[in-house]
Order: sequence, then C-alpha cells, then structure tokens
Amino acid sequence: MLDVELLSILLPALAAGLLVLSTHVLLGQQVLKRGIIFIDLAIAQIAALGAIVSHIDHDVEDLPFVHMWMPALFALAGAGVIAWMAKRLTGELEAMIGCFYVLSAVAAMLLLANDPHGAELLKQLMSGQILWVSWSQLMIPALVSVVILALIALKPSILDGAGFYFLFALVITLSVELVGVYLVFSTLILPALALNKYVGRNKLVWAYVVGIVGYVTGLLLSANYDLPSGAAIVATLAISALVFRQLLKLGPKTA
Repeated sequence: MLDVELLSILLPALAAGLLVLSTHVLLGQQVLKRGIIFIDLAIAQIAALGAIVSHIDHDVEDLPFVHMWMPALFALAGAGVIAWMAKRLTGELEAMIGCFYVLSAVAAMLLLANDPHGAELLKQLMSGQILWVSWSQLMIPALVSVVILALIALKPSILDGAGFYFLFALVITLSVELVGVYLVFSTLILPALALNKYVGRNKLVWAYVVGIVGYVTGLLLSANYDLPSGAAIVATLAISALVFRQLLKLGPKTA
C-alpha cells in the first residue's frame, strides 16, 4: 500500500515521465525512420554541456532561468550543425553524430575535472533525479510540450524537414533537466523499437503504452526498493519494450 508521503513523491515524478513520453514517443519514431539513432544522445549531451557551462561560470549561474536557456542555446546550436550535416554528409551522418556525442561528453568531463562537485553534477545530468521533481518544475516543460504537439498536429510535415532538428533540440533540453540523458535516450528509442516491426492499427497508442508501463513499473520499484530511479526506469522500459515486441508479433506482421 502506498502511503501519502510516498504518493507525494511519485505523482510529480509520474507526471514528469508522462510529459517526457508525450513528445518523445512521437519523435522517437521519426528518429528510427531517419536512421539517426545517436541524435538523441548527441543533443542531450550537448544540452548537458550547456548546463555545465552555466554551472562553472558563477556570473552566468546567477542569471534568471539560466538552467533552461543555456542548455537550450547549446542544444539549438547542436541541432543547427546536425541539420547542416544532414544535407551535406548523408552517407556519414550517423557516424558524425556519434562523434559529436563523444566530443561533447569529453568536453563535459574536462570542464568538470577540477570541480569538487563535478562528479555529482555529471551523475545528475546523466542519470537524472526524476523522483525529486516538483510540480513547479513541470510548468514550463508542460507548456512547451503542448505547443510542440499542437504544432505537429497542425503541420505534420514539420517532422520531415530541417525544422525537426530544432523541435527535437527544444524537447530534449527540457527532458534532460527533468530525467537525465540516459532516460531521454531510452524514452525515445525503446518504445519506437518495440513497435518498429508492427504494422497493425494503433501503432502510436501501443508505443505510448510501452512507455507508460515502463515508467510506472520503474518508479514503483525505485520507490519501494530504494533503487536509482533513472536506472530502474531504463531497465523496466527495456523489459516493457521487449515484452510488447514479442506479444505484438501475434498481430499483423511485415512481409
């Protein structure tokens, strides 16, 4: 039985997870379609690099909402570079994105090398602290997510052009702040992979179900067994994706 205190922690965490899922499931299918799997890791890592830059510069750190707009600037710049590469390096795009990710990760490590709290900050950005998300932290991400989903609904073709990269950057920036890099990647890719070979009806709905099952199960395990929340949800998302992928094989199959 869940007590009131535990529910007060789990409910905003679950809301954060549903908020992340609302956009990531949709964008994750587009990532698989484009064959640019590393883009989520790369953009998430670049956004995290922006957060680190704002942390180590104490003058910048005191600016209003710097924890949001600095990572967003970095992510948008990274998205611009990737959009440019997509037009000119088609055959090597995935490899270049992978290099982009590694260079951003190395830059983050170098910037935090002499910071006494660097290891903790890096761990927080990678693994996230979804269990400690507050309702107030969800207001801006919720507003941005509603606007982006409305834009996609009104103009679906935006996902097929260069605009996809900039929408992607904004979504990833907000998500890294809430759940961390690892969970951002898992939320994008695992539900999409679970339904990748499925050609039946309600494909998108099933993808959301995969994500919701993974998040709910992971949060409950994390809260009840004192496990790292990000790692627990990544594991349960993977299991959920695998189980649904096998179950849905009973439905329509590709040729």
